[in-house]
This record gives sequence, C-alpha cells and structure tokens, in this order.
Amino acid sequence: MTEPATEFPPPKILTLSPTHKPILITQGAEGRLYKTPSPFQPNQFCALKYRPPKPYRHPILDARLTKARISSEAKVLDRCYREGVPVPAVLAKDAAAGWMMIEWIEGEPVRVGINTWLGERPEDDAVVDTSQEDETPLIDLMKRIGVAVGALHRTGVVHGDLTTSNMMLRPWADDRLPNGHGSTSERAKAVAGDVIVIDFGLAMQSQSDEDRAVDLYVLERAFASTHPRAERLFHHILDSYREAFKKAPGVLHKLEDVRMRGRKRSMLG
Repeated sequence: MTEPATEFPPPKILTLSPTHKPILITQGAEGRLYKTPSPFQPNQFCALKYRPPKPYRHPILDARLTKARISSEAKVLDRCYREGVPVPAVLAKDAAAGWMMIEWIEGEPVRVGINTWLGERPEDDAVVDTSQEDETPLIDLMKRIGVAVGALHRTGVVHGDLTTSNMMLRPWADDRLPNGHGSTSERAKAVAGDVIVIDFGLAMQSQSDEDRAVDLYVLERAFASTHPRAERLFHHILDSYREAFKKAPGVLHKLEDVRMRGRKRSMLG
C-alpha cells in the first residue's frame, strides 16, 4: 500500500526525534493519523492521532472542542481496553495539544480481507454459484465480528461508525484457518486474524438499545454497499452478537424498527 507523503507539519511530539520521520497514513476532515516509532517499546511502532487547529474556528472554541474530543475518545478506548474489548491500547495523550498515541495494529482492514476472499467482481448479469464453495473461513470471520461488536456493546459503548474499514485483522502467529486447521490458502489467510475495532472518534457511552441497533444497522448497510456478495451471510454476525451479549434480543428487536425507518427514508428519497 502506498503511503501518502506528509504535506502538513506534524504535532511537536513527532518532531523531537531527529532520526525518525513520522509517516502520514491518512488525513480526514477532523484529524490525521501518523505511524511513528514507539517511545515506549524498542523496534515497535505506534499510531498518533492528531487533531490540528482549525483556522475557521475561534481559537478558544477550537481548543476546547479539540481537548474534549481527544479526552472523550481516549476515555472510551481505555474503558473498552480494560473490559477486554479488542481495541488498540492508549499509550499516551495530550488533549490540550490535540494528540493521542495508541497501539499500532498490524494487518489489513477487514474490508480488504473480505474483498480479497470474494475476488474480482463478476459481470452485472453473471450468476455466481456459491453452493459448492466452502465458506467456513469467511463465516468464521463474520462470527468474530459479531463477538467483537457484542463485547463493545456489553461495555456500554456504541461506536458510531461501524464499518469494515474501521476494523482491522491482526494476523495470528501462525497460518491456521479461523476454525483452527492449518492452511496455505491465500483466500483463507485474507480473512484470518483477530478482529480489532478502531477509530472511536464518533463513539459514545450509551446503554440505549436504540443506539446499539443503529450501530448494527450502519454495519449492515456497510455490507450492502461495500460487500454485496457477502450480505447474505450477515446473519452470522447477528447470531454471534446474540451469543456474546445477553441484552442482544432487545437490541435486535429494535434493529427491526431501525430497518423499517431506513426503508421508509429510501422510499421517500
């Protein structure tokens, strides 16, 4: 993967080492993500999320918003990590300066793994026969996603932007299949690994079934748009979610209401 060049000055914390230049991985409307050597572990990397000053905002308001958002995201991540949710660990933060340093997660986004498994998109009129295909590795990945989301909701946190781009597949130490059997299949390797949930910029603490149902609906719609050929397997995520989270029945009941509202909005344009 080609990494974009750094076009903007990094935060001061990343300029202290004369020998290691940070790499700008991605930039969004609200912040930037850098990859940099870890100051805590030799020969390891970490990720630094930085919210730069916004010139279009009043400086005092901008400073308050930045501090509040960094503090909120770090607090949510800390809570999830303590409760055993698969998320990156928070290593350090300076909310006033607008940055948070977290564990670097090796691997590829779940989005990439699923698309690698699915292979090239067929022609529009082509009929894809999957009846003879062993989909166990992909199904096992769907189940691991459900477990991760169940653990997140059990902690009292909703993500706010659950998509397969906001989940990483951290490689296992060996090349076992998700069901525990060894394999050299490249497709199976593409969907192997631990599911780690990332990017909690829109997350909040909530015990609301409605909020949790919206989380699931966002993920379901992400599958429909990004992985339409895997959408028929989405029920495995919900089945696994139900097993991982004892309050899931109420959430899944509310999900039906959220789906209905979504269909009405689609019909009205």
